[in-house]
Parts: sequence; C-alpha cells; structure tokens
Amino acid sequence: MSTYILFMREETRDQKELDTYFSLVAETFRGHPIKPIVAYGAQEALEGKAPEGIVIVEFPDRDSALAWYDGDAYRKVREHRFLGAVYRATLVEGV
Repeated sequence: MSTYILFMREETRDQKELDTYFSLVAETFRGHPIKPIVAYGAQEALEGKAPEGIVIVEFPDRDSALAWYDGDAYRKVREHRFLGAVYRATLVEGV
C-alpha cells in the first residue's frame, strides 16, 4: 500500500540552514523508491491557517518510507531542516 510523508513548514527560523537542507536533500533519495508528489506549490487554505509550505513524497509502503526517513543519509541532512524551520512531518498510508 502506498505510503506518503507530508512535510508542512510552519515557521522559517534560519533561511541559510534551509538552503543547506534544500541543496542536500535530493541526494538522500538515491537508492530509495521515493516519488515527489508536491513540493512547495501554490496553496489555498480552506480551513485553518495555511503552513508556509507543503511537501508530499510517496513510497510503495511504510517500510520503504521509514527506511529513507530513518536512514543515515537523511538523518544527517534533516538536522539542517530542524535548525532552519519548524515543520510537522506525518506518515500516512494511502487507500
């Protein structure tokens, strides 16, 4: 069953750290069955406050998603995201 990770940027704290994250994150996809679905596209809040940005990536299953998210390469890179902004990240299984 397809599984998605949704990243919602709530507040930017350090743009330099985010720029470092953005320059490195694509390399962490190598060897993982990841498919970007949404990456900071135009958005319109229908309910509640809109986040600054949204990213959605698709994996074939939960194990694949967690293998990427918890893998050494992404764990190192995501530290820049943690320093650069407040995000919510959610793993959700498709139908």
